[in-house]
Amino acid sequence: MRARLDHLVSSALQQGSAVPAFTCYDFTTALAVVSAAEEAGRGAILLVAPKTAASPNGPRLIAALRGLADGAGVPIAVQLDHAADPELILAAVAAGADSVLVDGSSLPYEDNIALVRSVRADLDGRGNADVVIEAELGGLAGDEDRAFGADAAGSAPAAGLTDSGQVEDFVSRTGAQLLAVAVGNVHGKYQGEPRLRWDVLQDIAVRTRIPLVLHGASGIPAEELVKAAAMNVGKVNFNTELRTGVLAVLEERVSAHRADGENLQALLGQWGDAARNFAADALRTLAR
Repeated sequence: MRARLDHLVSSALQQGSAVPAFTCYDFTTALAVVSAAEEAGRGAILLVAPKTAASPNGPRLIAALRGLADGAGVPIAVQLDHAADPELILAAVAAGADSVLVDGSSLPYEDNIALVRSVRADLDGRGNADVVIEAELGGLAGDEDRAFGADAAGSAPAAGLTDSGQVEDFVSRTGAQLLAVAVGNVHGKYQGEPRLRWDVLQDIAVRTRIPLVLHGASGIPAEELVKAAAMNVGKVNFNTELRTGVLAVLEERVSAHRADGENLQALLGQWGDAARNFAADALRTLAR
């Protein structure tokens, strides 16, 4: 069943857990994620990257994910991730996305606020007041779609971290329903051990009641993800490890399936198994 993202996340936080969100570049991965969620009896979030949404078949994929969410046996939300283009956001919502991360984190502070407010006004004016908005404050290193290594922001200059002193003003003025934060997390693979800034996260958590979001969770130890969930992090995004697991299966099995008469169905089944196993592990971790 499709669920409002903010309600799904708030419900998890009330139970002391968080909801995993998985970037789905294709329908096979999305099917696997929903299958794992149904088996676990827990909700999940299907993410669509902005480059995917902007591709010629992006709207069709979003519509397919919306249909998958509608028919799921557990609460599922569909979110456009890291979007800064208002036209892309409106197109994704029209295709079926029910939430969006309006990402103005690379902009000056006031411009970030203005972008989120403008998107909210556009959505409301088009009858989409029920679309949930996540915003981002602070800058995450790395590349969301490619697994290049990046230093954790916790070991980099503090400018990349979320400024906890801005949180109350930012949330109040944007009306964001979730807040993505930079506390040492990065997109892609970590170079060395991730070092989350628990002091910064704790300071943010006491300054706002809305759920917090941790992007770049791939590579962060399970016990730290559980600790973050106890500090008002109600949504945790996964991408890199999911892609890595799927690609490892493809590298290992493509030759075998060619020898087996180019057995694409079997290969897609193993692709789905890899995605489902990763999603199941994430769901178990965040349910602790």
